[in-house]
Amino acid sequence: MTRSNWDTLLLRIGFVALLGIIAGFFQPFGLSHFVAAAGGVLLGLAINALELRVRQARLTSIVGACLGSLLGGLIGLLFVSLLNPALFVADQTAQFFRLLVPLLGGFLGLLVGLAKSDLIDLSALGLFSKTVNTESSNLKLLDTSVLIDGRIADIADTGFLDGELVIPEFVLHELQLVADSSDSAKRNRGRRGLDIVSRLQKTNGITVQVTPLDFPAVREVDLKLIEAAKVRRAKIVTNDFNLNKLAQVQGLAVLNINELANALRPVVLPGESMRVFISKEGKEPNQGVAYLDDGTMVVVDNARRHISRTLDVTVTSVLQTTAGKMIFGRYDERGHHPPETRTAAAGSPSGG
Repeated sequence: MTRSNWDTLLLRIGFVALLGIIAGFFQPFGLSHFVAAAGGVLLGLAINALELRVRQARLTSIVGACLGSLLGGLIGLLFVSLLNPALFVADQTAQFFRLLVPLLGGFLGLLVGLAKSDLIDLSALGLFSKTVNTESSNLKLLDTSVLIDGRIADIADTGFLDGELVIPEFVLHELQLVADSSDSAKRNRGRRGLDIVSRLQKTNGITVQVTPLDFPAVREVDLKLIEAAKVRRAKIVTNDFNLNKLAQVQGLAVLNINELANALRPVVLPGESMRVFISKEGKEPNQGVAYLDDGTMVVVDNARRHISRTLDVTVTSVLQTTAGKMIFGRYDERGHHPPETRTAAAGSPSGG
């Protein structure tokens, strides 16, 4: 424990002890010294617990809760001022309602303000713009497709993913609809997405927030995600091509899992040699087709007669397309190969 942590702990203990001493000395409600002191200690512990919980809350949540509580309390006081004491049987009942109504209004306002805090844009105030930008720059909004895909959980396990992951409730609702589908394939995909959410919540170093933020006027989930990303100033994590393009057109940052997978594929240069398993014939005469472990297609000239065999081929060119990378190579039937050999997983046992 660092020195600052020790100092904070000592301050907390001193605060709790001070409340206990004050309560024991003044004996509120006619309590004995011991009972009053114990009550003061419990009150101090409760205040410390509340402070720890508030410290973890976002700034927008704190502002929303305070504004909601203030407005609710003012409405309650306004309502109490209109009450006629003659309507009550006893003065104590009137006093009770005069105290209860503002408290009830403040509590309800606090809950409503906390629930709608995502709609607050503190950057409009100017003073909080820097804080909000720093806070929201690490927010990552997950869509349905990336949860069903599941690779986001593997990336989180590696520790390369930081910040806070945000999953809107409307995304979970869509996953639930898919999981309840009568089609077995869709049902399995939906259940996989829900399992990935649970796995992310248990991953160390990752904070997963399920937000009730919604846009009832918007019907499509992709458009809801875009609106949510604008409100939360978050990056959208997806592998949906259409959502990716739509979000980029509107100036939003997008993290595409497919693009990340393409970027992590091994670099192959023309002239290098690699070992591949020829799985089928190609479209052109005398061509064979192989696949790397990551799914990259390798088109090999002079390999049509060697289907179901493992060959050492020379890379002639590499083509990068929107769908991924394609590698073109040539098999030298004379058995001449470059001295440098790169072994690429063939996906099948070696053949003669």
